[in-house]
Amino acid sequence: MTTENKFGKTSEVRLETELRDGKAVLSDVFFTAPFKVMLPFYLREDFMQVMVLSASAGIMEGDVQKFDIHVNPGTSLEYLSQAYEKIHKMKEGMARRETRIVVEPDAYLKYAPLPTIPFKDSAFENHLEIELKEKTSRLLFQEILSCGRAACGEAFAYRFYHNHVAVREEGNLIYLDNTRYDPKLFEMSGTGMYEGFTHLLNLVFFNIEKSESWMSEVRELLDETPEIEGGVTRIASGAAAVRILGRGSEPLLKISEKIQSMD
Repeated sequence: MTTENKFGKTSEVRLETELRDGKAVLSDVFFTAPFKVMLPFYLREDFMQVMVLSASAGIMEGDVQKFDIHVNPGTSLEYLSQAYEKIHKMKEGMARRETRIVVEPDAYLKYAPLPTIPFKDSAFENHLEIELKEKTSRLLFQEILSCGRAACGEAFAYRFYHNHVAVREEGNLIYLDNTRYDPKLFEMSGTGMYEGFTHLLNLVFFNIEKSESWMSEVRELLDETPEIEGGVTRIASGAAAVRILGRGSEPLLKISEKIQSMD
């Protein structure tokens, strides 16, 4: 299977934060084509939003990408993507991305890129490794994966989508999602998969305190919201995990924001 990269080498983004005189700054920024990094937006002095731009129309056959994000003590970072992630049609090859994230003590990362859309005949491997140095390292993790371009008759028409997400705290594995969606092997719209829905949201709060009453309120919200099915649970590490099936990216983005805003 070909993995020739049209950019000639691995496309990279590297970000590192630092607290200087009470203000969060990017102490290290590096990127190669097709990526660019915008100047940060500030929510407060120690909390910045950073958006990564791409000159490409999306992920193409042969693309190889590497992301490295390091959030240092005392800083808070929200990672933003420019647009929905489009994984384009591929003749026979694939594309892959590797992301490495470190969240230091007394640091916070909101990692919530916009939804991913795998086009017909696309094939993509996504490997994400996150290291939380200790209990004061906080992470809000969000991902939304669509079935493809359903309006174009491309629901689950991709060749495969492999998603490997591992989160470690103090060196110990506390969360693992190793999923391979392969429409040739699985009935993607059937029971145990998307169950008639077209979009999947994963939302996990690591070392962000969420009470049992909060979880009950989230369950009530999910029960009362039409056109979705979902649940909330507490995993062994204590993190609160929400998983929702829906029929569109926008409704899932809206309910995710509502859940995040709930005390």
